[in-house]
Amino acid sequence: MTEKKKKDTRSLIILGVVIVLIIVGLVLTSNKNLLSKNKTISIAEAKTTTENFIKDYLLSPDTKFTLGEPKIYNAGLYEIEVTIDGGTKPIKAYLSKDGKMFFPQAMDIAEMTKAKEGTPTAGSDKTAAKEPVKNAPKSDKPVVEAFVMSYCPYGTQIEKGLIPVMKALGTKADIKIKFVNYAMHGKKELDENMTQYCINKEQGGKFISYLECFLKAGDSSACLKETSVDTKKLSACVSATDKQFKISEVFAKGESAWGSTFPPFDIYKAENEKYGVQGSPTLVINGEQISAGRDSASLAGAICGAFSDGKKPAECDGKFDSASPAPGFGTAPAASGSAPAANCATN
Repeated sequence: MTEKKKKDTRSLIILGVVIVLIIVGLVLTSNKNLLSKNKTISIAEAKTTTENFIKDYLLSPDTKFTLGEPKIYNAGLYEIEVTIDGGTKPIKAYLSKDGKMFFPQAMDIAEMTKAKEGTPTAGSDKTAAKEPVKNAPKSDKPVVEAFVMSYCPYGTQIEKGLIPVMKALGTKADIKIKFVNYAMHGKKELDENMTQYCINKEQGGKFISYLECFLKAGDSSACLKETSVDTKKLSACVSATDKQFKISEVFAKGESAWGSTFPPFDIYKAENEKYGVQGSPTLVINGEQISAGRDSASLAGAICGAFSDGKKPAECDGKFDSASPAPGFGTAPAASGSAPAANCATN
């Protein structure tokens, strides 16, 4: 699953869905038969279509972005530069000329081939991608680490599915919310990541309640008040954490200091590198990336299946909701037909 940083990142921000990428490959080869039968929309219509799609389906409501003027890429595609809040380098995306297919990224075959063969590529970091496995190694008390970005719609999606499992299992499993080592949603995400990190670290008894509240509307201030978080203690922790990891300092320096289109968030850098975390969300159980659904039933099944024989607690036999939560903020279930494996990632 997974939100790797590259200095020459060309991807948009979210949908890493394999089937979409396959279609991109087909269209980029100028297979005119895919699109020629449909009416071509105007450049103005292409911009409006792209803007509405990104706003409605790819980004959280308060994330700002700007679009360049669409350009004709080939017989079947418009090319559009997208600049996301927090990143200064435009990202190239593509829209079919009939306005029916949007491609958030193109894949560089040469770079991927080099990476597979172990050849370093320009701007690559030391984090190695790991293929998720279906079943986790077993232990008496499974260690579960969910890596997210606090404003990633798909990170919030898995959190909503995971919270009921955290509540049910309590201390019988070690379940932690952690953060990907870069942020794709601007300074607000860096700040919220630190807020959640500090609440979990120093006021852990209030963390789940705060997170539940935050996932409803993304209103941190209201949730701090609602859950009675000690804001003085929180402010001191955030200040110390920010200073220790130089989060705001590095952010202020811009891309020249980031080594990427997006700013780093290095609190869990070691774990990100150890597990080969690529984006949000990434689920790790007992040290292995796990492929699982984002609904509570699937997550409970993956975690409960990681208990040693004879150690699975009775809570695992409880009923968990099998409906996948919708990406982003809110309490609604996911829309029928939505992509279950979408994520926030730079490649």
